[in-house]
Amino acid sequence: MTDAAAESAERSETSVEWGRRAAKRAERRMLIAGELVEAASGAVFDNLSPATGAVLGTTAAAGEQDMNRAIGAARAAFDATDWPTDKDLRKRCLHQLQSALEREKDALRRELVVEVGCPVMTTESAQLDWPLAESLRYPAHLIEAFEWERVLAGGGLFGERNLRMVVKEPVGVVAAVTPSNFPIEVILNKLGPALAAGNTVVLKPDPHTPWNATRLGRLVAEHTDIPAGVVNVVTTPSNEVAGLLATDPRVDMVSFTGSTAVGKLLMRRGADTMKRMFLELGGKSAAIVLDDANPAAIVPTAIGVCVHAGQACAATSRMLVHRSLYGQAVADITAAYAVVPVGDPVDPGTLVGPVISAAQKERVLTAIDGARADGAEITVGGGAPPGLAAHLGGGHYVAPTVVVGVDNDAAIAQQEVFGPVLVVLPFDDDEDAVRIANASAFGLAGAVLSRSADRGMAIARKVRTGSFGVNGGMFYGADAPFGGYKSSGLGRQCGVEGFAQYLETKTIARRERRRN
Repeated sequence: MTDAAAESAERSETSVEWGRRAAKRAERRMLIAGELVEAASGAVFDNLSPATGAVLGTTAAAGEQDMNRAIGAARAAFDATDWPTDKDLRKRCLHQLQSALEREKDALRRELVVEVGCPVMTTESAQLDWPLAESLRYPAHLIEAFEWERVLAGGGLFGERNLRMVVKEPVGVVAAVTPSNFPIEVILNKLGPALAAGNTVVLKPDPHTPWNATRLGRLVAEHTDIPAGVVNVVTTPSNEVAGLLATDPRVDMVSFTGSTAVGKLLMRRGADTMKRMFLELGGKSAAIVLDDANPAAIVPTAIGVCVHAGQACAATSRMLVHRSLYGQAVADITAAYAVVPVGDPVDPGTLVGPVISAAQKERVLTAIDGARADGAEITVGGGAPPGLAAHLGGGHYVAPTVVVGVDNDAAIAQQEVFGPVLVVLPFDDDEDAVRIANASAFGLAGAVLSRSADRGMAIARKVRTGSFGVNGGMFYGADAPFGGYKSSGLGRQCGVEGFAQYLETKTIARRERRRN
C-alpha cells in the first residue's frame, strides 16, 4: 500500500478502529519502585471511550497497599539516592525521557484521541505537540540556568563578619494529581519542573484517562536512567486511595490540577501535615469585546469555547459584548455554533468531540436546563447534537450552545460548566466590562478585543486573572507561568515561577574569622 493509500485508509477509520488499535498497545501496569506492576490485589478498572461509550480495555486499580508502596518508594528515593543533588543525572534523564516520548509520539497521539475524546486536530497543539516540544526541555535547561545559590551583601552584628547564602533545595516527595481534559500536557508540565528541581514524584492520573500516564511510566522504566522510586505512576478509580496522597506525612507537596471543590478538599486534608500546595483549578473567564473591536474577530474568539467540547479551564466561556455590537454578535455566534463540526474525534475535520463521561454530559445538560429555568434563551444547541453516526450512539456529546438573556449573577454565568456552552452578556462601557469580568469567584484567564492596543492593555491590567490575551495574544508556553487568582488556585504552572514552587528556600550564615 502506498503512503497516500495508507493515509486515505486511516482517514476513513472511526473511533472504533482506533480504539481497538490503542487497546493492543496500551500499558495497563503501574510503575512503582522501578517496577511495572499489577495491583497487589489483581484488581482492574475499565477505560471507557468517550466517543462511543464502549470499553477500550482495563488498567490496574491500585489499592491502599499499592499507594503506600509508591509513597514509600518515592520517600526512599529522595532520602537515599543522589537524585536530589546530582544535576547532571537529572538533566540526562529528562533528555532520555524526551527522546523516548518522541519515538512513541504517533502512538501516544492516537491513544490520547481514543481515551480523552479530544479531536485529533487538538493534538497538534496543546494536547500533545506543544507540551512535547518544550515541557521537559525547558526545565532541563533551568537545571543549569537557575540561580540555585546567591550571596547576600553585608551582614553581621557587633562587629562580627558573616557569609550569608540563600540556597534552593527540592521540596521532597511530590504528589502530582492530573486531570482528564489535557492529561499528557499537565503531566509533562508537572513532572518536568518537579524532577528537574530534584524531587521524587507519585503521579496519580485521572481514572478516565490512565493509559497516557502508564505509557510514560513504561518509558521511564525502560528507556531512562531515572533511579527506582523517583517516578511512580499509580492508577486508581478510588478517591479514598488517591486521598492518601493528601494525608500521608511522607508526601511533602501536592501538585493538583482539577476542580476548585477538590482543590479546597486537598487543602483541608493536607493542612495537618503542612503540605506545600500547587493548585491549578477552575475558571469562568471572560472575553471582552469593546465597542471598537473588529467584528470579524468576534466569532473566532467565541468558537474557542467549542474546542475539545469546552473542556478547558482557561476557556473564555463568558463573552462580554458592548451593547452597540451585542445584537449582531449574538446572531453571528449563533449561526456559527449551528455549523461547528461535531462528531468522531478521529475525523480531522471535527472540532467538537465528546465530553469525558456520561456523568459530565449530564452535568452540562443540567446546567443548561437550569439556565432555561432561570429565564435564559438558548439561541442554539442545548441538548445532544442531531445526526451523529451510529457508532457514536453511546458517546457523550453535547451540541455547541449559546445562552443569552441572563445577568452575570446567574448560575450559568458564574459556575464552570466544562462543556461547549457560551454565555453572552452585554455591557455599557469599559468600566462596566471590567466590573462584570471581575464579578466572579474565579480569576484564571481572560481576553479582550479592541482596535486600540493601548486600550486593550489597559483592560488586561485591570482584570484580576492570572493570564490574559489581547487581540488573540497567546500566553501559552513552558516559559510562561500559568495559574489563577482567587478560587482559580494557588501557584503557577510553567516558567521560572512554576519551577521555583518545587523548591524550598534555606538561608545559611557562616561566621567568618577576623583577620589580625
